[in-house]
Amino acid sequence: MRQPAFKPVFAALASIFAVSVSAAPIATLDREGAFVSVEAYGPNVVHVTIAVDKGEVLKGPGFGILPKNADNSGFRHSAGKDGDVFTSSALTLRVNPAPAPSVPTQGQKYFAPSLAPVGLQVLNAKGEQVLAMNGWEMSPQTVSGEKTYQVGATFAAPRDEHYYGMGQNQESMNALDLRGRVLDCKHWYDAPAGETVCVPFMVSSKGYGIVWDNASATRFAAAVNGRTTFQSNVGERVSFFVITGSTPEEIYSGYARVTGKTPIPPKSVFGLIQSKARYDSQQEVLRVANTYRQNKYPLDVMVVDWFYWTRMGQMDIDPTQFPDPKGMNKQLHDMGMESIISIWPRYETSGRYFNELDAKGYLLKDKDGKTVDGLPFRADRTGGLIDATNPDARKWFWEKARDNILSQGFDYPWLDETEPDLVPDGFFYKIGSGDRYHNLFPLLHVEGVAENMRQWKPNKRVLILSRAAYLGSQRTGALFWSSDIQPTWEALARQVPTGLNMTASGIAYWGNDIGGWQKLSPAFASANKPLIDPSDARAVVGNYHDYPELMTRWFQYGTFLPTLRLHGDRKDADIWSFGRQAEEVMARFDKLRYQLIPYIYSQAKMTHDTGAPFMRPLWMDFAADPNVANIGTEYMFGPAFLVAPVTEQGQTEKEVYLPAGADWYDFWTNEKLSGGRWVKVAAPIDRIPVFVKAGSIVPIGAEVQSTAARQPIAEIRVYPGKSGEFALYEDDGVSYDYEKGKSSITRLKWDDAAGKLSASGGDAALARSAPGLVKVAGK
Repeated sequence: MRQPAFKPVFAALASIFAVSVSAAPIATLDREGAFVSVEAYGPNVVHVTIAVDKGEVLKGPGFGILPKNADNSGFRHSAGKDGDVFTSSALTLRVNPAPAPSVPTQGQKYFAPSLAPVGLQVLNAKGEQVLAMNGWEMSPQTVSGEKTYQVGATFAAPRDEHYYGMGQNQESMNALDLRGRVLDCKHWYDAPAGETVCVPFMVSSKGYGIVWDNASATRFAAAVNGRTTFQSNVGERVSFFVITGSTPEEIYSGYARVTGKTPIPPKSVFGLIQSKARYDSQQEVLRVANTYRQNKYPLDVMVVDWFYWTRMGQMDIDPTQFPDPKGMNKQLHDMGMESIISIWPRYETSGRYFNELDAKGYLLKDKDGKTVDGLPFRADRTGGLIDATNPDARKWFWEKARDNILSQGFDYPWLDETEPDLVPDGFFYKIGSGDRYHNLFPLLHVEGVAENMRQWKPNKRVLILSRAAYLGSQRTGALFWSSDIQPTWEALARQVPTGLNMTASGIAYWGNDIGGWQKLSPAFASANKPLIDPSDARAVVGNYHDYPELMTRWFQYGTFLPTLRLHGDRKDADIWSFGRQAEEVMARFDKLRYQLIPYIYSQAKMTHDTGAPFMRPLWMDFAADPNVANIGTEYMFGPAFLVAPVTEQGQTEKEVYLPAGADWYDFWTNEKLSGGRWVKVAAPIDRIPVFVKAGSIVPIGAEVQSTAARQPIAEIRVYPGKSGEFALYEDDGVSYDYEKGKSSITRLKWDDAAGKLSASGGDAALARSAPGLVKVAGK
C-alpha cells in the first residue's frame, strides 16, 4: 500500500499532540519483554500502561486525559518474589511477576506467544479483589499505510458482575446491563438503531470503572465467553485507568480528576428549548417566541437550525431570511429568552472559504494530501471537513463563527455533525490517520470553541449543543443529544436505556429530540386507536394518527431529562402544533418543569462537585437490590424522583419496579407504597408513572415564564417516612462567579420523628419562611 504523502510530518506531530508528558510514574516495571508503567491520579485511580517499547509506556496518557492531575503521593510501592504491589488508602494494585523460566512443551513451541505475559489484580479499600487483568495483545497490522497494532486487554468476568456505560449505544429497548453484549465503541452516525458515540468509560457493579485510553475504533465485549475485553484498532500500547469507589460519587469524582469537571450550565438550559428543522425566517422565530409568551407557556431558548446560510460552509446569515439578526436577538432577550444557532464544520467546494482552507491545509486529507470532498455512501453534498486536530484550523473556525454569526447577538452555538459525519477512516488529520483518531473529533472541535468562547466573554457561561462526545467532553460545557432519531414509539423506547448508559459514561447532560427528528410517515402509525384525537393536527401529522399521542408521551419523558428540547423535521414543532388535547397536557408538563427548576438546578451543583450524573440508573442508588441491575426502563432523576416513561402506544397502565430499601409515594396521588416489588401503575394520557422516595424534600418554584426572572420558592414538599436533607443551591445562573464561591446553599432538614422541617444558611429570608412553606405528602 502506498504510504501517505505527508506521513513523516504527522508521525512527528503525533508524538507532540497525541500524548502529554505527565509526572514520572510510580514505577516502570520490566517483565522480560514487556514494560508496565504505573501512575496514580489520587488514591482511588491508577493508570496502567503496557508496551513492548519502553518509550511508549513513558509517553503519558492520550487525548481527553488531564495529565496535570496525576498524583502519586498517596501510594507506596513494594516489590518481592510475588510481584509488585502499589497500595493507597483506597485500592491495591498487584502486578504479577514474570513467569519463571521453563522448558516449553511441543505445543508451546508451535504456539509461542509473541508477547511477554502480564497479569494484574486490583483490590478495593476493603481488600476485596474487584478486577483481574489476565492478558493483553498487540497484533501487528497495517492501517492506512501505517504499520501499527491492534491492541487490547482481557479481564476476568465473574458471574455476578454487571457492566454499564461505554457511551451512547441505541440497540437496547429495555435492558441496561451490557453483560453478554459486544459493542463497537466508535462514532457512527448511520448505526441501524441510531447514532453510536464512543465514550470508553465502563463502570462495573463491583465498584470500579475502567477508562480505556485509546481514540481509535474499539470493540468492547462484556462477559462474553467468560471474559471481558477491550480491543482497539490502532495503537502501540495498552493504556487504561482503573477507578475504585464504594459509591458512584467516589467513582465519578475519580473520573473527573482524570478527564475534567462538569461545569454548571447556564440556568436557561434547564428550561424549555424550542427548536425545529428549520425556522425559515426571523419573523417565524419571533412569531413562535411571542406565541409562547401570549399563551403563558414558559420558554427559555429559541434555536435557529441549519440553512439560515446562503451556502454550506459560507458561515454567513442569509439577509433574505434574517435581515436583522441583532434586532431579532434583542427582541428575544427582551422577552427573557436566549438563542442558539447551528454552525457546521464542513465547506462546499464552491463556497467562499474552501480554497482558503484547502490552501492552508485546514481540512481533512486523503492519503495523497488532497482535501477530501463528499460522502459517496449518502446523497449529501458535503464539502471538506475542518481539521479540528490542527490548532490553527480551530482558531480559524472560531474566529469566523464569532465574527460572522455569534456577534449578531446569538448566545450560544450548536455544533452539529461532531461525530463527524464525514467518517475519517482512511483519511488523515494533521496529527495522524483518521483511523488512529477515529473518536477524537468531537472533543477537540467542541473544546476549541468552548475555550475561545470563555476568552471572548469570560464571565458568561459556555453552552454548546453537540451531537457526539469523547473522554473529557463533559468539561466543555456541552449538552449532548442522541442525534437524528426516528419519530417512532420504538425510538422512544430506545432512548431510556441509551441515555442511562450515556450518563453512566460521565456525560451528565444528555437528552434527545423530543418527538424524534426524522420526517413523519404514515407508515409509523399504529393500528390502535390513539389516546389523543389527531383531527385538529392534520396539517402537521398528516395520517400519522397516533403521533400527537407519541409527542405527548415524549414530552412527559423530556420533562424529567437533564434538558428539555423540542425539535423535528416537520411543519411545526411547538407545543400547540399537535392538537388541543396534546397542547393541554404538554403545557401542564412545561409548567411542572419550571416548578422543578430549583430542584434540578441543585442537582447541577451536585454533578459539578462530584461528577456523578443526576439522571441515573437505579443500580447507582440501590446497589443492594439485585433486581435493579438490568432495568433500563425507569430511572432516578435526582435523589427524589423515580421516573418510568410510557413508551408504548395506547398504554394506560404500566408495571413499575419500586426498589427495595425505601418506601415510595405516587407523585400524582401521594399514595404510599413499600419498595422491593413490581406494582401496576395507572398511566392515563395526562401523566406518566413518577414516584418520590420517602424522606425526600422537593422545593417547588413559583410559576415563571423563563429562568431570566427571579423564581421564589412557592412550596417545600416533604415525603415523610424517613428523615432527610436537601441542599438548595442558587447562584446568578449566568456567570462563572460560582467558581469563586459566589453562591448560596440553603440546607433543608426534615426530622421525621418530630414532623418538622428546619432551614439554615444560604437565603436568610427563605430560611425564616421555610417552615411555613412545607406541605407534607399524605397530610
